[in-house]
Amino acid sequence: CAWSIERPPGDTAGCTFCHTSSEERCSTCHQRHQFDPAVARHSEQCKACHWGKDHRDWEAYDISIHGVVYQVNKWNPQEFDFSKELADADYVGPTCQYCHLRGGHHNVQRLSTVYTSMGMSNADRGAPLWKEKRETWVSVCDDCHSPRFARENLQAMDEACKDAGLKYTETFKVAENLMLDGMGEPMPKDLAPDWSGQHIWS
Repeated sequence: CAWSIERPPGDTAGCTFCHTSSEERCSTCHQRHQFDPAVARHSEQCKACHWGKDHRDWEAYDISIHGVVYQVNKWNPQEFDFSKELADADYVGPTCQYCHLRGGHHNVQRLSTVYTSMGMSNADRGAPLWKEKRETWVSVCDDCHSPRFARENLQAMDEACKDAGLKYTETFKVAENLMLDGMGEPMPKDLAPDWSGQHIWS
């Protein structure tokens, strides 16, 4: 991200692990020493990059009902036959790959769920481009759910994004008022050490 460029190397070490040479390489998902499509179809392959405090994709999936179904059944070839191509997959629950690489294509971003790519920001909701993307997602969900169920969940995400935006605005206003009141250091170094005795925030 642009905001990371000037940060110390220690802060961005985790970022560069994924966001340098490993991007756009076959071995990122397929594993260099195995290169087995059946391995690449496991959700854990995505976990190598999509986890952690800056993007909790794996954690969100893992604790969701879809993730729980996957974890409980992934060793049962009757429920998850990873030898089948994604176009022919009939899993008992969705993996990351089943939805994001639907049909077996390799363009993960085609079915991105980043909320700004789904027309969920207050500014662009309802634009024709987003309507098309949202209908595409409804078509993914309706492999297992009704289209109404999928649309209701998209609406719920809209509302969550709207609420989060309002909370962000409120929080930013509090911080702004602290600055205006001369309290620009909300965590003074002599009062807020972290567990190791060092000062994370200034």
